[in-house]
Amino acid sequence: MQVKSAQLPPIQHSADKLFTSDNAVILLDGASAFVPVPVSASTYADHLGKSLHHSLSTYPDADLRASLAWAIQEAAQELGLDPAESPSSTVTIVRELDDHLDLLVLGDNLLVLPDETVTDDRVDRLDLPPRRKYRERLAAGTGYDEEHRAVLRELQTQQAQRRNRVGGYWTAGTDPAAAWQAVTRRRSSSATPWVVLASDGAYNTMHHLGITDWPALVEADAEELTTTLMRCQCWEATDDPMGIALPRAKCHGDKSLAVLTFAE
Repeated sequence: MQVKSAQLPPIQHSADKLFTSDNAVILLDGASAFVPVPVSASTYADHLGKSLHHSLSTYPDADLRASLAWAIQEAAQELGLDPAESPSSTVTIVRELDDHLDLLVLGDNLLVLPDETVTDDRVDRLDLPPRRKYRERLAAGTGYDEEHRAVLRELQTQQAQRRNRVGGYWTAGTDPAAAWQAVTRRRSSSATPWVVLASDGAYNTMHHLGITDWPALVEADAEELTTTLMRCQCWEATDDPMGIALPRAKCHGDKSLAVLTFAE
């Protein structure tokens, strides 16, 4: 397995966290908090990622859901988190094992394969009124004002009431049971020459700009992947700074890309 990656901003300043082991790649995207939480999304995602990396390195053939459940419990205990005030994070894993790939997605990151796209869009399918409202306001040109932030706080409050519950959505927080609700796939390695992992801050703008020639991205080097992310960031800042063309919670989301290729 060969891995090329790019992140904007760099990992130490980002809530996106990328970890690699001998046979696995882990991408986490800590959710931006518009209501108070005891530790930042970046800190939580970092602790969760390190716990998950340790688990997969120690038990490289373990069930991915079991490894994630252990890591969620470990991170929550280490940080002393309360379920009512916990930060959260998406989790995406690609692991090469023997003659197959194990894939896991919890939350709205994206896995792109030559013949399939895998994501977990349950939080978007809730279609909550504050989500519609902030997008409509941005499209109307109101910008990122105080009312926008108030609407996002209400959105997160409503999402928290549905977090890690049947009929709601599932994400990494304090409840290890969420791991067992992840979207999983098993693929033949020989039939899957490459996989691209992308956080939503990257792929939403990439999709809007039509930068979705995934086979071409697979051939790109790390510098070219970084250039792709910078192109998205520059468009957000100069062409759509108020979120009119592409309504989004904030002008710039953290952006991560990882390209995995596998020997035939």
